[in-house]
Amino acid sequence: MSPTSSHRADGMSSKYDVLVIGGGNAALCAAIAARRGGASVLVLEGAPKFYRGGNTRHTRNMRCAHDAATEILTGPYTEEEFWKDLLLVTGGQTDEELARHMIRESKDILNWIVEQGVRWQPSLGGTLSLGRTNSFFLGGGRAMLNALYLTAERLGVDVEYDAEVTDLVIEDGMFLAARLKRPIKGETEIRATSLVAAAGGFEANIEWLKQYWGEAADNFLIRGTPYNRGSILKMLLDKGVQEVGDPTQCHAVAIDARAPKFDGGIITRHDSVVFGIVVNKHAQRFYDEGEDIWPKRYAIWGRLVAAQPDQIAYIIFDSTVVTSFMPTLFPPIAGQTVAELASKLELDPAALETTITEFNAAVRPGTFDHTILDDCRTEGITPQKTHWARRIETPPYLAYPVRPGITFTYLGTRVTKEARMLMADGKPSGNMFAAGEIMAGNVLGKGYAAGMGMTIGSVFGRIAGREAARHAKN
Repeated sequence: MSPTSSHRADGMSSKYDVLVIGGGNAALCAAIAARRGGASVLVLEGAPKFYRGGNTRHTRNMRCAHDAATEILTGPYTEEEFWKDLLLVTGGQTDEELARHMIRESKDILNWIVEQGVRWQPSLGGTLSLGRTNSFFLGGGRAMLNALYLTAERLGVDVEYDAEVTDLVIEDGMFLAARLKRPIKGETEIRATSLVAAAGGFEANIEWLKQYWGEAADNFLIRGTPYNRGSILKMLLDKGVQEVGDPTQCHAVAIDARAPKFDGGIITRHDSVVFGIVVNKHAQRFYDEGEDIWPKRYAIWGRLVAAQPDQIAYIIFDSTVVTSFMPTLFPPIAGQTVAELASKLELDPAALETTITEFNAAVRPGTFDHTILDDCRTEGITPQKTHWARRIETPPYLAYPVRPGITFTYLGTRVTKEARMLMADGKPSGNMFAAGEIMAGNVLGKGYAAGMGMTIGSVFGRIAGREAARHAKN
C-alpha cells in the first residue's frame, strides 16, 4: 500500500493509485507493472477465485519476436517476420504504429514474464509448427496465471474476487470511481487515481452477439469464460471512449459441436482440418482445407462454419491420419463405409459419397509433408485443396462435427502506444488505460495467428500498468 491508501474494515482500501478491472494475463501484467512502479493496486476479478483469469486459463503459448534461438525456441523470429505474419492474417487491417510497437516490445516480454515467475517448455509438435515462433507455458495457461497471481500478491497487490463492477464514474475523460457489487459484502465504491480496463470482450454475451449475427449466434459455442460479457467495454463506450474494430470480427475456430456452451477450452478445438476435407450439412465442401500452415489459418474456420447452413460442418478423414494431429476431448464418429458414416452424421449418403469420390479423383500425386507447403494438391474441383491433399479411401471413415467456437471479440476501446484510451473527441483520457482483449481490435482488425492474444495482453498490460502508476505517482 502507498501511504495515501486508507484501509477499511473489510481489508480493502477505499482509495488506490491504480484500479485494474479484470483478472487475466493483461490485468495481472498491468497490476505487477504498476506495483513495481510504486503504486498501490487493486485488482477486481468478476469471476469466483476458481474461475479467475478469463480466457488466459485456456491458453498454451505466446508469440514474441526474438533475434536468436533460445533454450525453447528453435530459431530467430525477427520483428519484420512477425509484422509480415500479422499483415497477412489481418489483410492489412491493423494500426501499423501500434502493431509495430507491440512487436518491438514483445522481444523484452519473453524475459520479463519469466522474471514474474512464469516458466517455458519446448513447443508441442504436430500441426502446430510453432517451435520457432511461439513460447509455450510450462503447465499451460492456468499455471502461468497462478505464477502471475503469486507474484502480484507477494508484491502487495490487493485482489478481490466475485467483484462485479456495476458502474464507472467518468467525467470529462477522467475516471473517478467504480461502483462494485459483491455477493456477501454488498455494494461499495472504489476510487483510484488511474484505471486499467482489462476485462475482455463480449463473446459470452449471446444477446449482444445477436445484434450483429442474428439468430446464427444461438449456434455459437463460447470457448472461454462465461464471465466475458462485455459490461466494462459497454460502460466505457457509453461514457465517451472511442471504439475500434468491427463488431462481427473475432477470434473464432472450429470446435467440436459436442462441446459445452461455455468454457470448453482448448481441448475442444480440432487441428485435423488439413488432413481431410470439411463439408457442410449438404455434404458439400466450401473452402480450401490446405490453404496455408495451420497456425496461420486455424482461426478462420470458426467464421467459415458460421456462414454455413445451421452453423454446422463436418471434418471428414480416414484411418490413415488418426495419429497425425493432437487428440481432442471427443472421439471421432466412425463408419466402415462412407454411407454408414453419412447416416451417423445425418447427412445424405449419396451426396457425401459423390463429394469424396470427386475429391479423390482430383487429388494429384505429391510428397506429403504437413510442416511445409507441400505439393499434394487437387486439380479440377472447386474449392481446390492447394496443399496436403490425399485420397480418403482407407476405412474406417471418420468425422468430427464442428461449430463456430468464439474465443474473443475484436470490438474494443481505441488506445495510444501508451495504452491510454482515446475519447470520442480524439483526445487521450487523462487517467484511463486499456490492455488485452478489450483493446485487441487496435491490432487485430480481422484474422488471427496463434499466440497473438497473449502477446497483446502481456505487452499492453505491462505498458498500461507502468503508465497508470506513472500518472498516479505524478
